[in-house]
Amino acid sequence: MATGTEGAISPVQAIALVGVLGVGAQWLAWKLRMPAIVFMLAIGVLAGPVTGIFDPMRDIGPLTGPMISLAVAVILFEGGLTLNFQSLRDAAEGVRRLVFIGAPVGWLTSTLALRWGAGLSWESAAVFGGIMIVTGPTVIAPLLRTARLSRRPAALLQWEAIVNDPLGALAAVLAFTVVLVLNTATTAGDAVGAFFFGIGVATALGLAAGWGLARSYKRAWVPEYMKVPLLFVTLLGTFAASDAVLHESGLLAVTVMGIVIANSGLASYEELRRFKEHATVLLVSGVFILLAASLDFAALGQLTWRAGLFVALVVLVARPLTVMIALAFTSLPMKERLLVALTGPRGVVLVAVAGLFGTRLADLGVADGALIGPMSFVLVAVTVVLHGFTLAPMARWLGLVASEKPGLLIVGGSRWSVGLAEVLAKHDIPVLIADPNRSHLARARAADIPTFFGDILSEVAEHRVEINRFDTVITATDNDAYNTLVATDLAPEFGREKVWQLTREKSEFTRNQLPASLGGQEFSGGETYNGMSRLMWEGWKFRATRLTEEFGLDDWRALRPEAIILGHIDDAGEFHLLWKKLTKDFSGKPDMRLITMVPPGTENIQTQETEADGAPADEQVAVKIARAEKGDTAPSGAPGAKKRKETDGGTEQG
Repeated sequence: MATGTEGAISPVQAIALVGVLGVGAQWLAWKLRMPAIVFMLAIGVLAGPVTGIFDPMRDIGPLTGPMISLAVAVILFEGGLTLNFQSLRDAAEGVRRLVFIGAPVGWLTSTLALRWGAGLSWESAAVFGGIMIVTGPTVIAPLLRTARLSRRPAALLQWEAIVNDPLGALAAVLAFTVVLVLNTATTAGDAVGAFFFGIGVATALGLAAGWGLARSYKRAWVPEYMKVPLLFVTLLGTFAASDAVLHESGLLAVTVMGIVIANSGLASYEELRRFKEHATVLLVSGVFILLAASLDFAALGQLTWRAGLFVALVVLVARPLTVMIALAFTSLPMKERLLVALTGPRGVVLVAVAGLFGTRLADLGVADGALIGPMSFVLVAVTVVLHGFTLAPMARWLGLVASEKPGLLIVGGSRWSVGLAEVLAKHDIPVLIADPNRSHLARARAADIPTFFGDILSEVAEHRVEINRFDTVITATDNDAYNTLVATDLAPEFGREKVWQLTREKSEFTRNQLPASLGGQEFSGGETYNGMSRLMWEGWKFRATRLTEEFGLDDWRALRPEAIILGHIDDAGEFHLLWKKLTKDFSGKPDMRLITMVPPGTENIQTQETEADGAPADEQVAVKIARAEKGDTAPSGAPGAKKRKETDGGTEQG
């Protein structure tokens, strides 16, 4: 149990604790729809300096440094693996300018803010300033989902974070290499020679490793089951080999290696991408917990008022100035430039890389290098909290919100899809119907439902569809295989619990059943495409029925025994589909609106509405359901009890 030091835990227990705390913080953040870094920071500090339960140097010892170095290497490789030059060429002009102009200008302005605001030496300011190019892709994504920005500013922020992630780390590596060589070489000539030699070797190793892996994969020299293990081993080997030539140059080598693989056009790239995503979640969590638990309050106590001045300069001067210079003379509206300029949260990568380089600078004799770690924590905490609370209100104030409510993306422009879209649109739920067949979208266009003509999995859709507006997907085309493909591909992005599809034909037969990892969930009704089409031609219609204290789910079921409950709209106005297996156990609540399909002939109950006084009990129930489907809850004879237009999907009779 204990290692001999009071309060210590064994290395195995310590590593397990890091994993539990890190992944637990990520899960809690997802559950509460908040940036994970907030929880990782709080949990790491609580476990470390506050309670003393976990001390990395005490419980893991000398392995802490190498573990952080290897984890940062994998994180930077993952950053390089996201830098696809083709995607960058296809990106909007604003993104390219934020990368090619914004990155160097941001490096300069951040360095000046560190030098004149925080009072750091030029060595520490240059290294930390390079890292600050990174705006935090792991932080931007949840903020964008919460704020629901319109497509263009959301794309600018997201692409800037993705592309500048490896560039910021690369800038920091280059700056640190210069400092390292200057502090270890004996003469200026030796310094220049060692610098270019180290950079050249690191670049060559990264290029060779990336090219060799891509070539071996393309020529089928490696079996599928060994591709990911070989990638990981090559990554570690490249890092170690380059580090042996020049300390910390391995970070540059693995970044270059990732860039080469990202641009090699591998058919198995998707599998590699999934691996690096999973590895990055684990490593980012682990590194942040280790750094937060290692945080020394005494080091934080060394920060003066100048640290606050530095943060203010970064948020109010350096970031806005960088964006305004980069986006000057573009066609982007000023309000979009302003939103991007005032949004720059820093994330886990910055803390991880800054903590590593701060320690290395201190070891080289740069005294204020030890301040980089604490300052990075302060910067991240302030920017995440600040932008987390201000992004959505600022976007609403500027009129750059795509939607106040999470919407529904329907793949397939059938009669059934249009009917569902219409009834949801009348309750202000954003809906988009996508279909690769233009003729299938004619009915949706006639009903003024937003549409996208094309494959929802295409790169065009990635750039043109405001995906942040939607949190639920239904695949409902007449092609079961395509439905399964789309549901499987979008599940990691939306979450499997938010991706649904119509039941496949013959899915009840064993020979036609697919693994649980493929396809989406079946929602209530369990009908196939042909089954839903048949119901529509028979005259079934969509209804939105509001439940009340007087008119509950049992009342509705008594009058609509054959109706199909597809989902419901909660009291916050958000739409939720209902899983097929939970239909019988579903219990409605007051103010909930049921989204249902009802058979033909049952709409005649509306005629009882004006005859409620003195009517028999069954007729009074009929009146209640008629009012519920119209959203009318006023008592008979009261103002508002007159007939209103029924919430109907508007589907045609067969």
